[in-house]
Amino acid sequence: MPRETFDRELQRLQDELLVLGSMVERAIAESVDALKRRDFEASRRIIAQDRDINARRFAIESDVLVLIATQQPMASDLRALAAILDLASELERMGDYAKGIARINLMIGDQPLIKPLIDIPRMAERACSMLRRALDAFARRDVALARAIPAEDDEVDALYNQVYRELVTYILADPKNIDQANHLLWAAHNLERAADRVTNICERVIFTVTGELGELNREGNGIEDLPG
Repeated sequence: MPRETFDRELQRLQDELLVLGSMVERAIAESVDALKRRDFEASRRIIAQDRDINARRFAIESDVLVLIATQQPMASDLRALAAILDLASELERMGDYAKGIARINLMIGDQPLIKPLIDIPRMAERACSMLRRALDAFARRDVALARAIPAEDDEVDALYNQVYRELVTYILADPKNIDQANHLLWAAHNLERAADRVTNICERVIFTVTGELGELNREGNGIEDLPG
């Protein structure tokens, strides 16, 4: 395969990954919106659409593996292809979190929410913003942006802790609230985990560009080498 053709195929795979990222971002935002509005039909649609996310992930993986098997990519190309594989997996798992939130809405059913949803939508907004910019960092090979984004995970963690504390007060006020409080806490937990996976994406962006493989230190925004 001529170099020009290889570059076009690599760009196509990257574009496919960005489409997958947009699908996942939309699923996360819509799952929380459906929970807030108690829109069961929207939740069912999100659950059904998760099959499309899964199918796109597997198609990307298949095409990457074919490209690796049939070509002899250089080190930088191989890192980019490995990143696409890794990011596709991360995105598919984030799609599962959105599906989980949609299922939580259905599990709560016709019960009125025990509290207005304020911090959970904020968590979703922050996680989606982080994801969008992390994928932009990958597309533009922007190491500085990839290093900066994970610090925002602390904001998501703080919102999660706030949700937890509030739900505990509702349980203490009336033990009958425990089931729904547990469901809402799982929704918040899914969003917290989604933000964590954005950090994984940022680490992979840095590896793609620099060859540095390690965990991002959120306090210092630096790379901590993985133990040998």
